[in-house]
Amino acid sequence: MTTMLTPGAVTLSQWHAIYRGAAPPLDPSCMARVDAGAAAVARILARQRPVYGINTGFGKLASVRIADDELNALQRNIILSHSAGVGDPAPAAVVRLMLALKLASLAQGASGVRRETVQMLDAMLARDCLPVVPCQGSVGASGDLAPLAHMAAAMMGVGEIVWQGRRMPAAGALRAADLPILAPGPKEGLALLNGTQFSCAYALAGLFEADRLFRAALLTGALSTEAAKGTDAPFDPRIHALRRHRGQVEVAAALRALMTDSAIRASHRDDDPRVQDPYCLRCQPQVMGAALDVLRQAAATLEDEANGVSDNPLIFPDTDEALSGGNFHAEPVAFAADMIALAICEIGSIAERRVAMLVDPALSGLPAFLTAHPGLNSGFMIPQVTAAALVSENKQRAYPASVDSIPTSANQEDHVSMAAHGARRLLAMAANAQNVIGIELLAAAQGCDFHVGLHASEALERVRARLRRDVPGLGEDRYFASDMAAATALVRDDALAEAAGVALPGVTR
Repeated sequence: MTTMLTPGAVTLSQWHAIYRGAAPPLDPSCMARVDAGAAAVARILARQRPVYGINTGFGKLASVRIADDELNALQRNIILSHSAGVGDPAPAAVVRLMLALKLASLAQGASGVRRETVQMLDAMLARDCLPVVPCQGSVGASGDLAPLAHMAAAMMGVGEIVWQGRRMPAAGALRAADLPILAPGPKEGLALLNGTQFSCAYALAGLFEADRLFRAALLTGALSTEAAKGTDAPFDPRIHALRRHRGQVEVAAALRALMTDSAIRASHRDDDPRVQDPYCLRCQPQVMGAALDVLRQAAATLEDEANGVSDNPLIFPDTDEALSGGNFHAEPVAFAADMIALAICEIGSIAERRVAMLVDPALSGLPAFLTAHPGLNSGFMIPQVTAAALVSENKQRAYPASVDSIPTSANQEDHVSMAAHGARRLLAMAANAQNVIGIELLAAAQGCDFHVGLHASEALERVRARLRRDVPGLGEDRYFASDMAAATALVRDDALAEAAGVALPGVTR
């Protein structure tokens, strides 16, 4: 990807590309604003007045005045003291996003940092020099302090960095990458560790995984409808036009396109004694469409957040003011993360119900547990149990994080967002749901196998063929875990959507 990273105007598609490994160069035109912000900090200091975060302590210690000859030590100390995270390291893709988000924020010139600091972030992103960032320790207000402090500490040569696949001491990694060790100047330590970039990075990662999950679930839902010989009548556009929800209309259109010219559907169009399908088939446009609308609303919030400036205080060079506010409070990210969690949970929930329907002969009309010889073989009995377990786990994780708060910093920071926790759970939830959709893919394809001599639509047959390249149909019972892993890999890699060759609605497309 060669498109430049233009601070304040980065598209969702660009953030997605960075998540996938791209490192767009920083638009050099931003440096004039960066220089203006740094010059304003110098002028503010020259007045010899106390200004929070520049020549005072932090948080509850804001009333403590710091001498001029200790200002650089102040910034170094805040980075070191706040590097107090615990837990597993954040994934490389999330750290890459975090670096890019912090770069785009500081490069808008409202944080008062020097161009050398901005250039260092740009170079670390370009060289994939990724700090090791423990994933626990932020409450999502006053910024993602601990995680961002670990990022900033690595820039100073403290802590660890992953460089060319190796985890090593930060100072050695910077030398190997031919990067300088940062000595933070006035305001810079606070600017680096104050902000929502950790929470926002995780939320964007969750959004991108939910988007891929959504597309795969549309395909497996259509294939399950074929396996159960369901009707496409509930996808009639006139039904959805009356309700007006954009996502619902688009999902119904996608399901119609996916079932166009299906011989399976044609085989029971007339004289079918069933009047209505179960909700898990019939209400796909309503459930999946609502999930799409929610994901799009979350995406709009996160795109705004990603292009904003969220540290404190903010520098306004035109008037040489340093204004203290609360842009570091990650409530918008927390709400967006909660919305994504709900969507992921529901996408998996309705998919598991389709799997349960397919294995039940009373509902699907197919052999029990989708095996030709039930009793001797258990077929899909336990994969459905696994899907149910994963859905239940996601239900527990979907409880809104944003409604929680806990006071910190001697009650100075008395209301927090919990955005970091809310966003961090999303990747695990998406992985659970991807496994559910992988199980549905296997079950739906197996169900269609029983319709001997009949074919689904061309698009869905391409999906079945892609699966069958990796996983043969189930005859006698065999070791199931590897089949499930192969199917889930197709969901995770977007291979199903590519095989279908049908334009599907989504967030990043």
